[in-house]
Amino acid sequence: MSVEFEKDRSPTGRGAAEAGAAPAARFRPVPATRTPLQSAWRELKRAPMTAWFGLVVVAAYVVVAVFAPVVAPYGESEVVGNQYESWSERFLFGTDQLGRDMLSRLIYGARNTIGIAFLTTALSFLIGGLLGLMAAVLGRWPDQLLARVVDVLMAIPQLIFALVLLSIFGASVINLILIIAVLDSTRVFRLSRAVAMNVVVMDFVEAARLQGENLGWIIAREILPNILPPLAAEFGLRFCFVFLTISALSFLGLGIQPPTADWGSMVRENATLITYGDVTPLLPAGAIALLTIAVNFVVDWFLHKTSGLKDER
Repeated sequence: MSVEFEKDRSPTGRGAAEAGAAPAARFRPVPATRTPLQSAWRELKRAPMTAWFGLVVVAAYVVVAVFAPVVAPYGESEVVGNQYESWSERFLFGTDQLGRDMLSRLIYGARNTIGIAFLTTALSFLIGGLLGLMAAVLGRWPDQLLARVVDVLMAIPQLIFALVLLSIFGASVINLILIIAVLDSTRVFRLSRAVAMNVVVMDFVEAARLQGENLGWIIAREILPNILPPLAAEFGLRFCFVFLTISALSFLGLGIQPPTADWGSMVRENATLITYGDVTPLLPAGAIALLTIAVNFVVDWFLHKTSGLKDER
């Protein structure tokens, strides 16, 4: 904590003598400025339980995905037992149709599914966000051209369109990321263009144009900082949709291909166990549902914080 020197305003001379021996100066403490880490911790302490639950779950998933080779008891595609072995001390969640450990497949599936979904979402935001900002700034025929192309792409159901394109170009990881990123970027384009249109009419943007600043400088320094909160919240929502799309494609056989572990394909490969009352196929489905709920809790809290609404006490 810093201090500030302040002169004493008490009367001097005979008045001071009558008032007593007042000090000539005193120090007044001034609160220190909070660091970004302290401010973040202060906001976290005030976060609701749902946000804490979401943050803990997301953090746990990230740790498991990053340290999958260390956490998993067996290899990703290692055959360690017989087909469809029951839950035991050796195989906590049993084995799959080839005798691979289900727990290890779940752990490696977190790395593959979450990693690919994150890369796909980031690429879709790079494409859709950049085009949306350019359309808002340029206006006129570039805006109309991009908007009409996006309308055409959005008119086709995304899952069906992805299935057709993957059937044509092949179901490799690169094709999966590129196709879903391009299709999902249409939603990002609509949002980024809508929020940027409210900023480009502001006086400070017009002043930057009159100063001769180029398009990249205006987007990066004037527009983007003012639309980051809705884009950040949309990133979380888009991640959930991309995550579910990849799982659905894997369940249909055109997503992440075996022997790579993926939660969607794990549900399909072990679905026959449900007819015998075994809940093992529900484990990857539950992992998908839990992560989706956790991310939505965090996004809801973030939207509430950035909206300017105050908590009711």
